[in-house]
Amino acid sequence: MSDIGPGGGDPRFVWGAGPAAPFAPPAAQPTFLPPHGGPPAPRHGTVRVVVVSVLVGLLLAAFLSWRSGGPWGDPAPTAGREEAEQPLGVPPTVEQPNGSYTFMAVQDDGLTPVAYDPCRPVHYVVRAEGEPAGGRQMITEAFLRLSQTTGLVFVDDGETTETVLAERASFQPDLYGDRWAPVLVAWSDQGEVADLSGDVAGLGGSVPMRFGDGPAVYVTGQVVLDAPAFTQAMAVPGGGPVARAIVLHELAHVVGLGHVDDPAELMYPYAGRADLGAGDLTGLALLGAGACVPQL
Repeated sequence: MSDIGPGGGDPRFVWGAGPAAPFAPPAAQPTFLPPHGGPPAPRHGTVRVVVVSVLVGLLLAAFLSWRSGGPWGDPAPTAGREEAEQPLGVPPTVEQPNGSYTFMAVQDDGLTPVAYDPCRPVHYVVRAEGEPAGGRQMITEAFLRLSQTTGLVFVDDGETTETVLAERASFQPDLYGDRWAPVLVAWSDQGEVADLSGDVAGLGGSVPMRFGDGPAVYVTGQVVLDAPAFTQAMAVPGGGPVARAIVLHELAHVVGLGHVDDPAELMYPYAGRADLGAGDLTGLALLGAGACVPQL
């Protein structure tokens, strides 16, 4: 079993740049490998907002062995926990497919996205300390929307006191038992997480693993949301829809969507849309059709 490290892309998301708000393009345009082949797609690398895989995948060397222990000495859980014989849900048919989407990571073929195993539920926990009014509802609604658009089954395991760590272990038996750690959604601030500064609304991403030469799948993830910034946004007219959109945007990163250079999509790195666009929906449906890997 191998931890294949962080996926491609480094999407970032800007507060307060709604449809009518002007914005300045970033000074630099780094590139990343797109999921569909062809030339690299632009991404916004200088705006301080969301760093995709940084919190959960950064510093992980590629192909670390999980047979003798994880990257920080943690063994892997018993393989196949909660694995069903077939996917628990089916992604919806997209009536108007749109190619305006990217993936956080792709398989060795350079095309197929890395995704969560659809034959088992994706558990999540919430660290509620500092949670703004309405914060839990935004999280619940975002996971429901992702379930509707991917067919994946998300299970709310309640609250946790887990500490936010960039080097978060994917297997924490003392805290969560013999299973992959659930996705962590934590409210925080820049005093705890220095990357939550300026216009940074949150950090998020997922950790992909593979068994032998099999396909990579995500086994857990993490999202950190800037609680003071959300509290402030919710207090101004029109701030509620923007805050809800950012939570959905961040959790869409967790299930595997990357940024796009298209303002018609929620995965555009500037606040604007309140819901998923046609490209977002197309990419999410593909992410719901990932491989079932009972060996993990």
